[in-house]
Amino acid sequence: MIIMKRIFRFLLILSAVLPYSTFAQLNQKHRVVILTDIENEPDDTQSLIRLLLYSNMIDIKGLIATTSTHLRTSIHPEAIRKIITAYGEVYQNLSKHEAGFPTAATLLSKIKKGLPEYGMQSVGDNKDTEGSDWIIKILEENDDRPLWISVWGGVNTLAQTLYKINKTKPHAEIKKLVAKLRVYTISDQDDSGIWIRKNFPELFYIVSPGSYGSATWIAITTQASGLNNEKISNKWLAENIQQRHGPLGSLYPDVAYGMEGDTPSWLSLIKNGLNEPEHPEWGGWGGRYLLYKPEAASIDKNGFTGGVPIEPESRPIWTNTSDRYEPISSVIMEEPSGGILR
Repeated sequence: MIIMKRIFRFLLILSAVLPYSTFAQLNQKHRVVILTDIENEPDDTQSLIRLLLYSNMIDIKGLIATTSTHLRTSIHPEAIRKIITAYGEVYQNLSKHEAGFPTAATLLSKIKKGLPEYGMQSVGDNKDTEGSDWIIKILEENDDRPLWISVWGGVNTLAQTLYKINKTKPHAEIKKLVAKLRVYTISDQDDSGIWIRKNFPELFYIVSPGSYGSATWIAITTQASGLNNEKISNKWLAENIQQRHGPLGSLYPDVAYGMEGDTPSWLSLIKNGLNEPEHPEWGGWGGRYLLYKPEAASIDKNGFTGGVPIEPESRPIWTNTSDRYEPISSVIMEEPSGGILR
């Protein structure tokens, strides 16, 4: 009781000291635009279904169908529409439990298309798309919040956005718009990522260049001794998500190469008290990264890269740390009396 009174007193003092605008900012949702090569493999569908279940906590500004090195000549906005239509069937039920979920109609209006071309082939004059122009529209809104670009496949739609901004805007406007962007890309899945980093050196960019094996998303899919690996198995998914769990559950596909490999790119945007996405060095649900320019020799070129060329980085990027994690079965604490708690 005494502790609760102290907390209440502290909050009263804090409310008197801090302006209202500070509290409003703390309660704001993070904005995000999704770039997805959905239909390349099942994990994009898995990540999108999970994202929709958190859509009351994140301000989804766009869902853009793109290509990647694994899906070079087609895009699939219809796959996004199918999932959002199923979300619409459970919207009322979700809203009974918590407020703030966007309607299916709102989300459907934010589905956009990139070009069905690979990488830098879709960047340049006369290459604008509704997807690349949509990002510019969102950037130009009267909104001071950063705009996160969560990249699940290729990043060429954003590359075209930046190409057009750079060609059509005055220098001060270019600087202002680029400063709003935050990019978190699941590995380099086309050749436009390195182009962006070279040409926009001030752009906030999270990426693990080189082999996929060094990327954060591997941790969400890899079986490890000491962890509960059952929940990334198709058997567990069938029993607990896919069967008899509603329209969205029935669309959740089996795991092929890895479960929800794209989810880390937006997971840190959930305000759960454990993440501060502006500080990747602190760590959180989306992983932990440090800002530095990796040496070319340190980038793994021998593992799987999907055929995307690996080039030396020309600037600091938010990228891999050398953290290690070892599961333990109990936490050992020492009592003030000298005893041991487990």
